[in-house]
Amino acid sequence: MRLLLVEDDNKLASLLAKGFRQAGFAVDVAADGETGLDLALTEPYDVCVIDVMLPKIDGLSLIEQMRRNKKNTPVIILSAKRSIEDRVKGLQIGSDDYLIKPFSFSELLARVHALMRRASSNQETTKIIAGELTLDLLTREVFYGNRRIDLQPREFSLLEYFMRNSGRVLSKTMIMEHVWDYSFDPQTNVVDVLVCRLRKKLEEAAPEKEIIHTIRGVGYVLKPS
Repeated sequence: MRLLLVEDDNKLASLLAKGFRQAGFAVDVAADGETGLDLALTEPYDVCVIDVMLPKIDGLSLIEQMRRNKKNTPVIILSAKRSIEDRVKGLQIGSDDYLIKPFSFSELLARVHALMRRASSNQETTKIIAGELTLDLLTREVFYGNRRIDLQPREFSLLEYFMRNSGRVLSKTMIMEHVWDYSFDPQTNVVDVLVCRLRKKLEEAAPEKEIIHTIRGVGYVLKPS
């Protein structure tokens, strides 16, 4: 899934981006509110993590403008401000959660996953099911029937995207936008390579099934049954 991180502390931004990427996210980083707003309004994100104190446009104004432009992407605020009034204001202007600095990355990651679950159509469960495929968002386990499939973080993100769009043809561009950063080079063949790796693991678990189909000249589609 794709995440926007707006944080002007370069060291913190680098650490957070690394952690999110290791957890399987495609991460875009903006160092000021103006750049963050431009990305938030033009790119398809599953969740945004936004600092309050930012150059050019502060985080609260950024979120207000997102909501005015009908962007309902889940947002978690990062802030050193600890007062209840600050937290209430952050929630009132349209954020979904508020995390006070300093914080542990594990807590931030858990909150991000919680926001994404609440925003998904599967609000009451941590699992995505497509045919005999089951993907657990909390434990990050994948099963085909009773057979466990061990996936790397990027493979897990790709399968999650496929399963959320089961039966829908996904172009390489759509896959790149959700599994890689917005600055990703579209001339490379890494999408094909990643799909091939995922397809091979699915075939090992279900040798009698063709689960991921190639639509020549268009992209790929998951047909789990």
